[in-house]
Amino acid sequence: MTPHSILFTLSAIGISEAAYLIRMRRAAQAPVCPIGENCTTVLSSKYNRIFGVVHNDVAGLVSYILIALAAAFLVNGVEPVIWWSRMVQVLVASGAVFSFLLLYLQWRVIRAWCFWCIMSAITLFGMLAVILTQSLII
Repeated sequence: MTPHSILFTLSAIGISEAAYLIRMRRAAQAPVCPIGENCTTVLSSKYNRIFGVVHNDVAGLVSYILIALAAAFLVNGVEPVIWWSRMVQVLVASGAVFSFLLLYLQWRVIRAWCFWCIMSAITLFGMLAVILTQSLII
């Protein structure tokens, strides 16, 4: 399996996570929280929107879709390959930094943990690991 197909697979996981959270929010239902009971606390906090406007789950969904598209183009060798590669690198790196910030906020400010937020962070950190190891190999 190529690094780009791994990125595509991880982005599909991220898309499903974000889509689930959007669906639950729009239906005004609490998401199932397999570990812990603080998902609602985190997801209803003031930190659930970027600049108070865009919900984090929507921003995540858009980012994961863009990563999936770029990774699919890379798998298929659609030119300009270097542009798609840089796009993936920038999106994953910025998403990982943002996820790290959100994890910090859960730990130190909100003092509650959201299973889905942690899963999204793990997904992005996995993508970052793929990019970093791919860069080291080349």
